[in-house]
Amino acid sequence: MSEEEQETVDDDWAAAMDEQSSAEAGKGDESDAGNLESAQFDELEQTTEGDSNSSEISSEEIKLDIILDVPVTISMEIGRTKLNIRNLLQLNQGSVIELDRFAGEPMDVLVNGTLIAHGEVVVVNEKFGIRLTDVISASERVKKLG
Repeated sequence: MSEEEQETVDDDWAAAMDEQSSAEAGKGDESDAGNLESAQFDELEQTTEGDSNSSEISSEEIKLDIILDVPVTISMEIGRTKLNIRNLLQLNQGSVIELDRFAGEPMDVLVNGTLIAHGEVVVVNEKFGIRLTDVISASERVKKLG
């Protein structure tokens, strides 16, 4: 970059820094100050009057409606084990890793890493699935996710 180009860039930066300093100090250009307005927000109210469908809805159900479309990750865990790195690096195709569960024991069903149920493996249309055998109550699941 030539000296002339460098001086132009330096001048632009100096002008930008001066403008920022003026704005932060409240000394902005009057034309800018005239365009600024405070944001106005309506109060959010939870009303059930006049709505025949909402008369029996509890406050917990209303709170849940807000999050019903949030995506979560569901995973199934058949067991765990701990290995040191030496043994991990020695694994080859055909190696067997012993897990902390016995054969036939139910799998854990996790939502975003939180246990919500137990179940058993099934095959449906040549795909694996899980049949839930023990589910934590809805209120307990919400408490665990929060």
